[in-house]
Amino acid sequence: MSRRYGGSPAETVISIIVDIVILILWIALYLFDANTANTANSTVSWIHDTANLLSGWSRNLFTIQSDNWRTVVNYGLPAAVYLLIGHAVADRVNRT
Repeated sequence: MSRRYGGSPAETVISIIVDIVILILWIALYLFDANTANTANSTVSWIHDTANLLSGWSRNLFTIQSDNWRTVVNYGLPAAVYLLIGHAVADRVNRT
C-alpha cells in the first residue's frame, strides 16, 4: 500500500472513497461535456487535475480510438483498483 494512504484505517478508507468519487465524477463530467476549457470553471478544473493525479499510473495504458471510452478506461481502471484496495483495508480493519 502506498504512503499516501498512511494513518489510521478509518482515514485510509475515507481517502480511498474520496479518490474513487473524484475519478467517477470526472468520468461523468467528461461524458456530459463539462466545460473544462473555461478557466473560470475552477471546480471542474480542480476535479480534472485531481483525477489526472490519481490516475497518472494508468493513463494511456490502453490505446482506444473513442475519446469517451478512453476516458472511461483511463479513469475507471484506477477507480476499480482503489476500490479493491479499500475493500482490503476495510477487511483488515474488521479483523482487528
